Amino acid sequence: MLRKPIPVKEAVQLVIDHCELVGTETIPLEYAYGRILAEPIIAEHDVPPFNRSAYDGYAIRAVDSVNATEEQPKAFHVIGEIGAGHVGERALEEMEAYRIMTGAILPENADAIVMLEETAETDEGFTITKVYKKNDNISFQGEDAKQGEILIGEGSFIHPGTIALLATFGYANVQVSKSPTVSIISTGTELLDVSEALKPGKIRNSNGPMLQGQLARMGIEYKSFGMMEDDLEACTKVVEKALTESDIVITTGGVSVGDYDYLPAIYERLGANVLFDKVMMRPGSVTTVAVLDNKILFGLSGNPSACFTGFELFARPAILKMMGSTSPFIPRMKARLGEDFPKKNPFTRFIRAKWEMGASGPIVVPAGFNKSNAVSSIARGNCIIVLPSETEGFKKGMEVDILLLGQELGVATWDL
Repeated sequence: MLRKPIPVKEAVQLVIDHCELVGTETIPLEYAYGRILAEPIIAEHDVPPFNRSAYDGYAIRAVDSVNATEEQPKAFHVIGEIGAGHVGERALEEMEAYRIMTGAILPENADAIVMLEETAETDEGFTITKVYKKNDNISFQGEDAKQGEILIGEGSFIHPGTIALLATFGYANVQVSKSPTVSIISTGTELLDVSEALKPGKIRNSNGPMLQGQLARMGIEYKSFGMMEDDLEACTKVVEKALTESDIVITTGGVSVGDYDYLPAIYERLGANVLFDKVMMRPGSVTTVAVLDNKILFGLSGNPSACFTGFELFARPAILKMMGSTSPFIPRMKARLGEDFPKKNPFTRFIRAKWEMGASGPIVVPAGFNKSNAVSSIARGNCIIVLPSETEGFKKGMEVDILLLGQELGVATWDL
């Protein structure tokens, strides 16, 4: 059967268009990291909730500092101390001050804060040698957030900063999107378990554990159905079982055009709608995606680098979209090539790579051997170089797009 390749952007969009939300649930705040908000965070009160000191020092009336100079310092009498969480006992009067700590509420009549290092201690208090203006060194009520303000929208990834915000407004329990259930199946008679000794013609299964790691990095639970030999009947039954137990089924191997590549036949037997079975990309051009009853089947290449790339480009954003994420795509940035890459690119090429900050900006180089069956470059890389199709090769110093791996926050659109 002749396969018609489609552009990467079109393939990505087809997957996203067929993602269905898997529902919502309410969980304790302590378990919220890595989930997707199913409700906006709304400020229930001003932050800060009162005017407070921005520094350790003294609360004064600004008017009392008028005409203070090195030659004629102004002396203040300290009438008490205000720590964070406490209030002054009475209002300030002329030439009086409170010792105050960072974050403490301003006492009545105080309208400026003198930083501790700008004072000279005396028996009854301190002296200053400069004039302070009204509102100096004060953190004002509502300057961070106003009551009723929408601070974080529905569909946002919950990271530690989000958790701090949720705690600030008393979200002991958080409404989040449910995570899809994912099954992994590795196919290929040539595969051995990682604990087995090598045999002629055999290789150890690296794709299964790799996918488990990619899912774990996302905080997604998975079920592994282990390894399957190239047997159409047996593989079909395993895929059927996986579909009954999960929202997403990821298979590796069996999607090429060899005599033992059975995934296309399995999809046909199941009655699944194949969205595409060839993509204009290297590696992973044979990546195949199908849908059945709102469930998604990802047929990823058996070659490790192609499998890794296929997951990051297609499965990862699909999982996040099913969780309600509004920014499901891998973040990216520009970098300059640190070495020549002379290969022609009839299809969009995704190169496992490593970037670091150079003197004039980010520099990126391929992470090593870069054929589709490579494993070592996956381990060394922290990004993926994207080289557009129909290009004749790239020279050192040319600017390229790179996809940043292992990042918490994504982006809302795919425009490569």
